[in-house]
Amino acid sequence: MAISKAAPLSSERPPVSDRETAKAAFLAAHGFGDLRRESLGGDASTRAYERLHGTDGSSLIFMDQPPSVETAPCPPTATQAERAALGYNALARLAAGRVDAFVACAGWLKAQGLSAPTVLAADPVAGLAVLEDLGDDLYARLIETGTDEAPLYDAAIDGLLAIHAAPTPGVLDFDGSTWPLLAFDDLALKTAHDIFVEWQPKFRDVAFDDAALAEWEAIWAPIRATGEAGATVFCHRDYHAENLIWLPQRTGAARVGMLDFQDAVLAHPAWDLSMLLHDARRTVSPQREAVCLERYLAARPELDRTAFLADYHALGALNIIRILGIFARLVTRDGKPRYADFIPRLWTYLDVCFADPALKDLKAWFDTHVPVEARR
Repeated sequence: MAISKAAPLSSERPPVSDRETAKAAFLAAHGFGDLRRESLGGDASTRAYERLHGTDGSSLIFMDQPPSVETAPCPPTATQAERAALGYNALARLAAGRVDAFVACAGWLKAQGLSAPTVLAADPVAGLAVLEDLGDDLYARLIETGTDEAPLYDAAIDGLLAIHAAPTPGVLDFDGSTWPLLAFDDLALKTAHDIFVEWQPKFRDVAFDDAALAEWEAIWAPIRATGEAGATVFCHRDYHAENLIWLPQRTGAARVGMLDFQDAVLAHPAWDLSMLLHDARRTVSPQREAVCLERYLAARPELDRTAFLADYHALGALNIIRILGIFARLVTRDGKPRYADFIPRLWTYLDVCFADPALKDLKAWFDTHVPVEARR
């Protein structure tokens, strides 16, 4: 077979990219250039991570978020039309992976006595940061290998209680990095649930006509109003067993190491509860869900229990449907078939939410427009 002149021969080293040069220069400038670098597995995002190893056995985490691969985040004063023109991140009020968002959110969480990684060096413009290494004891991996999940989930609920008790500034400010804490508003919530009707037809043999879409919008409008009106707490937004690290040597809520929080917004407190208890990647049993909800509600006696659980089911359904749409997009557009394996679990969670009589219209819509054979 002929070898293209553009491809290096097997005995040659591949060319060093401009990005790799920038990363090496950043590490050297901050005193980490001599550490051994180990690439870590990626996720569904555009970020990449490495573990930096010192000769003394210590380790750090190197975050690489190329700044040009995401659409722009949402400016605080942007109109709906401006957000639509900027793209998905602005519509959904995602941080576009911005390192300054990570630094500001980490600083706020640590100020509440919680365990976010300490940021040792950061260049938000370049999209690079060196972080404290919280270790490999992800909730999901520990539970897979037989660790009792009860204390882990108790601590995770305590972490949310600490977050929800804290005052939330409009702008997070830490160590020179500032980031606006915008509300998970009507447009962001609409963007979230509409991912499903956009991508489910590409994933399964279903179609939604204009009448179905008009009914869809009418059902969701009051749920979105509830979500926007209740947007009062710092919302991690990706609070689940793949992003939580067990730190038993610490105390209280600090036993939960938190990752991947840079997309934080002001949101209804039910949102992160749904992320934790409607976990797409591992099954949270109805019994564990009930214990966690009881722990949360017992610690917040000021809440109207019936109203809060209704909000939890409604916004939980929205969140589950959002994830179903995202996974359909990952499979069909991005060629990541492994996300199809998580989808049946999400339908099971959704059926539990649909058992709430307040969601009878939403359940009826799905019964009419999404047949059982398409729910897989």
